[in-house]
Amino acid sequence: MSSITKLNRRAFLQTGIAAAAGLTLRFRLAAQSGRTRVNAYVHVASDDSVTLMITKAEMGQGTATSLAMLLAEELECDWNRVRTEFAPVDAAYGPMQGVFGSMSIRTQWTTMRKAGAAAREMLVEAAARQWGVAASQCHAENGSVVNTATNARLSYGSLAEAASRLSPPSSPALKSPKEFWLVGTPMKRLDTPVKVNGQAQFGLDFRMPGMLYATVARCPVFGGKVAKFDDSAAKAVPGVKHVVQISSGVAVVADNTWNAMEGRRALKVEWNEGPTATMNSDGISKLFAERTLQPGAVARKEGDPAGVLAGGAKKIEAVYEAPFLAHAAMEPLNATAHVRADECDIWASTQVQSWARDAAVKITGLKPDNVRIHTLYLGGGFGRRGGTDYIVEAVEISKALGVPVKLTWSREDDMQHDLYRPASLARFSAAVDADGWPTAWTTRIACPSILQTTSGSAPQGGMDRTSVEGAADLPYAVPNILVDYHLTDVGIPVSFWRAVGYTQNTFFVESFLDEVAAASGKDPVEFRRRLLAKSPRLLAVLEKVAEESGWGKPLAAGRARGVAVVNNVGSYSAQVAEISVKQGKLRVHRVVAAVDCGYNVNPALIEQQLRSGIVYGLAAALKGQITIDRGRVQQENFHQYDVLRIAEMPQVDVHIVRTENAPGGIGESAVPAIAPAVCNAIYAATGKRIRKLPIQLT
Repeated sequence: MSSITKLNRRAFLQTGIAAAAGLTLRFRLAAQSGRTRVNAYVHVASDDSVTLMITKAEMGQGTATSLAMLLAEELECDWNRVRTEFAPVDAAYGPMQGVFGSMSIRTQWTTMRKAGAAAREMLVEAAARQWGVAASQCHAENGSVVNTATNARLSYGSLAEAASRLSPPSSPALKSPKEFWLVGTPMKRLDTPVKVNGQAQFGLDFRMPGMLYATVARCPVFGGKVAKFDDSAAKAVPGVKHVVQISSGVAVVADNTWNAMEGRRALKVEWNEGPTATMNSDGISKLFAERTLQPGAVARKEGDPAGVLAGGAKKIEAVYEAPFLAHAAMEPLNATAHVRADECDIWASTQVQSWARDAAVKITGLKPDNVRIHTLYLGGGFGRRGGTDYIVEAVEISKALGVPVKLTWSREDDMQHDLYRPASLARFSAAVDADGWPTAWTTRIACPSILQTTSGSAPQGGMDRTSVEGAADLPYAVPNILVDYHLTDVGIPVSFWRAVGYTQNTFFVESFLDEVAAASGKDPVEFRRRLLAKSPRLLAVLEKVAEESGWGKPLAAGRARGVAVVNNVGSYSAQVAEISVKQGKLRVHRVVAAVDCGYNVNPALIEQQLRSGIVYGLAAALKGQITIDRGRVQQENFHQYDVLRIAEMPQVDVHIVRTENAPGGIGESAVPAIAPAVCNAIYAATGKRIRKLPIQLT
């Protein structure tokens, strides 16, 4: 991050234009560091390079590249001269800075385009004034403004200062998508070169003069507290400088991370473990099952499902279950904080810069403007880096010591003190008529509440929408539906995990729907096809994936197919998994995926993210499981929480169904459907239903 330059009243002109969802863009116009701010998002240098200020986090999903494409499209700049920087937390960029829910393109589709279009119109107006002609006689192309009457040309770099003195247009003209020359084309990522040559700075890379290094001893039981500790042995470890108690445990601070961790090993702490020490995985599962035998908070009710179930021609019932899951990003959590009497700086790989700043403001008591978040590249996030617990620890330690402190979590810390994907259990019942078509459908779900963990209090009415998403919004045309929910707090902290509630609920719903189809003697694709008649976008991707996978055509001996669909994060997707089971061993050979995510920004990134989501979801389905014993997580590292290896990776064929709908999210869209597609294929191959994850064939 470049340093933040303070601007006096003469150094900037500030105004605004309305953008999507009522967001106001405050344009600060000033010359600084050899470049000119044409608006808050667009900086133009004298060498004609254009720097885009990114308000989102880059954790491998390609956000920086896609947002730059939106800007460059309307700005008509030279793509080869585009650069990006992460913006500071500032009201100029709206009330919230961060990325979650695959929202980057969805929330910035209009914002970035308007920023680019406004800058373009200002540059054109500056050129027109210099030539003494009407702006209508000029047009922008490839980083220059052209006089259409004389073919004279002025570069953006030569016009930027004059443009910065103009008032931004209130309603800049946006292109029709039919005019796009950049958006919709597969472009290489802008961040690849700096990641290859080592210039990209991740959280673990950050260093500053006078910095100390810290690690924290936390209670192995969730909710436990320090009873007392003896730091004499820890302080005797070479390099250890301080031992200090903070809200989450005891911090050991040293001259490097290794010495800090060695000091932590020598530290003696007695813990008050609290009530969660009685919890274990079997007990949690039993509690969920008991809860779902009773009515819960109603998430959706249509018709008379109870009455129809009682008189249905045929009734199908099943119970499905999914475990806690860790995020397991490759870069363990870390943050560097420097707290002083009147200001605070934080350098962190964070998904939500605004939440990080709010947490630091609360701890330090400083004004928000005096707390600066410097966003670094993320070595994976998956929702975990939206949490602020590691930010809080770094700030508390630095505040206590008055020096810059770099906090690092070990892999074991990361695995055993995560904010997990909730374990969940769903109890299903369905009735079908004499022709085998569903007439009633009920789902009862029990699991912890993400919103309760993140907000500190139970959601109103006991209903957490994240716990029922993917179930309450059942897309199938069933006339009688009931979905209810039991908020079941078991003391294990939970939070947003890639695709959130859809990850478990799509597995539940799409697997049970397959059961209903089988009980009715119907083909899984044909069954879905009829029930999706009123969901045309979901039906279209189902049709596409069936065609591209060869559904209904003969397969090689020993192979079988399974299908699943999902509508999440504003995108519609379907997957067909092709598998074999030999001597009790499962092999996923091929996955065919189709997606309708509305307008495409960068098809290359869409394909990459679909493959990424499939890998992540498949690893969880085959191997992912966090188990609890005496309130403790039993898994410590990747030898106990395995991920998909290269030799296990299936062939993945991606097909993008292009539509002119508003852009949907893509980073999480492919995660939910892979588990049910594989499990439905297992049933087709073996006749065995997989109702509990991770997949166990024996």
